[in-house]
Amino acid sequence: MTILVWVIAAMGTAALAPPLKPVSDQAEFLPSHYESVRAGELQGRAFPQQEQPASVMVFRRDDGGKLTEEDLADVQKVAAGLEKAGLDKIKKVETSAQAVSPNREIALAGIVATTKDPYNPDLLDSIKQMREEAKPLLKGTSLHMGITGASATTLDTLESSGDTDAMIMMATLVLIVVLLAAIFRSPLIAILPVLVITLVFVVATGLISTAAEFGGFQADASIGSILIVVLFGVGTDYILFLLFRYREFLRLGQEPKEAMGEAVARVGETIASAAGAVIAAFLALLLSSLGMLRAMGPALAISVAVTLLAALTLVPAVFSLLGTKAFWPSKAWRREPRHGLAARTASLTARRPALVAAASGGLLAVLAAGVLNLTTVFDNAGSLPKNLESVQAAETLERGFSAGQTDPTQVFLEAEDGGKLERSQVLAYEKELSAAGLGQVTPAVLNPEGSVARFGVVLKHKPDSTQAIDVVSGPLRDAAHQAAPEGTRVLVGGTSAVLADIQHATHRDYSVVFPAAGIAIMVILGLLLRSVVAPWYLMLAVGLGFAATLGSTVWLFQNLMGEAGLPFTLPVIVYLFVVAIGTDYNILVVARLREEVKRGNAPAQAVRQAITHSASTIGTAAAILAGTFGVLLLAQNSMLQQMGFAVAFGILLTAFVMALLLVPAVTTLLGHRTWWPGRVTPDTEPEEAPAPEPALARHG
Repeated sequence: MTILVWVIAAMGTAALAPPLKPVSDQAEFLPSHYESVRAGELQGRAFPQQEQPASVMVFRRDDGGKLTEEDLADVQKVAAGLEKAGLDKIKKVETSAQAVSPNREIALAGIVATTKDPYNPDLLDSIKQMREEAKPLLKGTSLHMGITGASATTLDTLESSGDTDAMIMMATLVLIVVLLAAIFRSPLIAILPVLVITLVFVVATGLISTAAEFGGFQADASIGSILIVVLFGVGTDYILFLLFRYREFLRLGQEPKEAMGEAVARVGETIASAAGAVIAAFLALLLSSLGMLRAMGPALAISVAVTLLAALTLVPAVFSLLGTKAFWPSKAWRREPRHGLAARTASLTARRPALVAAASGGLLAVLAAGVLNLTTVFDNAGSLPKNLESVQAAETLERGFSAGQTDPTQVFLEAEDGGKLERSQVLAYEKELSAAGLGQVTPAVLNPEGSVARFGVVLKHKPDSTQAIDVVSGPLRDAAHQAAPEGTRVLVGGTSAVLADIQHATHRDYSVVFPAAGIAIMVILGLLLRSVVAPWYLMLAVGLGFAATLGSTVWLFQNLMGEAGLPFTLPVIVYLFVVAIGTDYNILVVARLREEVKRGNAPAQAVRQAITHSASTIGTAAAILAGTFGVLLLAQNSMLQQMGFAVAFGILLTAFVMALLLVPAVTTLLGHRTWWPGRVTPDTEPEEAPAPEPALARHG
């Protein structure tokens, strides 16, 4: 009946739930009080018909020489030919005398779209088609052409990343199947978790889209790849937590349904606490000022809640129904494994806890030191392979123009109280802005009412570079505001301004979201362990693991490989997958420690038992999750490589260094003080069931 209810729920949500919709509006990403958002709103009101090139065609001679008049005529012919091609979402291709560089080596043509969204899929397809259409037009000329700019860079980013979702899904499925088959030696156990989690994925996605439709929050369709990893990562963890305990009780001679009931009773609270910690961490994202993270929080929390429900109902139902047939054809489940390496590690930790704590904590501290050199960057194009057309065209453009030519920063001068700007005010302001020497200032464009003037400031740096963001967030905004004539107000917008505001919002979020999540997780740990002491050192260990993960990534990519910096989103990604999900392993180990102490074992013996019996569960779960992200190291995009390494290495650190070494060692050192102010008293009744009867007597 339980399985049937889940199947009906999956079919119902798949059939009735609305689809997830993509969200691309920048105003939905940043709160409306940020200056770049207000500038964008003013631009929409004052210049509703304004046309801004979505991408730029960059022309140069094949021999690298100066452009001749014949070359410029060919530029006009190519631009006209592409405009006549009638490509979807392309309004026109425009050229001008000002689009020839002062050194006459480079000429530009703007691609004006019919949509204001440079990331529109139809527009991206047209940019791709335009590259092909240009090839016959360029034959017989001395010209070489490349397309760069927002749309072209987005197109190349998508193509260089490949089908990342499919790659992650395939890697996850293969890892789950192969590792479970190797450990349990059963095809059924290898496949069943995949089927169970796929069912959970369908239900969770349906609930998320329904909640987004009727609950007032937005969930971007792009969340799919994150959902895959979260559901398969968390789901596999919880299934393994259950299966390993289920197998333990089967070995003690219990019948399958009794063994599964006992397993759920023992680890159900642990799984619920682990899920609660992850849900709390994800819901803390609601405190973020960035729309993307606020939407991601509830969606991921819903997915983990559904996974928890499945772990406590669907998984026990499936394995109770199958009984010992789930392990077919292997009979190894009947024998206690040797736990060779795990047992030796457990023995060392129990005998020399101070040494193990110092070594594991010291390793994490050394790796964490790399955080001191952390530099975050917003330059998506910089992470792309250098052989892509948009990257090469951008480099070519810089031979004749400033790097910001394709996307100038916008400065808006508006008369207060709806009045009109005087010409003298506009000219004086343009002069003041130019005198700041921060970039070439283009002449003012007035809106039809004469109340708003728009200036373009062409920076020397790429719009999404750290240098451009620093210039806009500091000197340019300061100079623009200070030069405003009396009776006017100024707003600075454009790509660099948006990124500057995102940077500010991100730093604000780090100081709010992370502490809130930490407090929530500490409360959950305190309730699970009935302790005030344990949650403190567990969260300190998690914080050290977080810093060690980021520090390791800095050491590798910035210091050894010479990257300019790491993606600004990386700390949040590490938070989501290393801190939130990795906390599961800490909870499992400490809950098992508490259980062993409750059985009457001394702290050192409790640590031996906890590590010995938890190592295989944690090791398998960590290997699957780390391997899933490790696949991203095969991507050509360096940003994806950095993300893949950070999460994969962070999960391995969390599992093997923190959960299996540092936390048990500190727990051994603290002894019974770990559980203060509560006391863990041994059970009066024996924990283990009597030895099983001989098989012939029982079944005979």
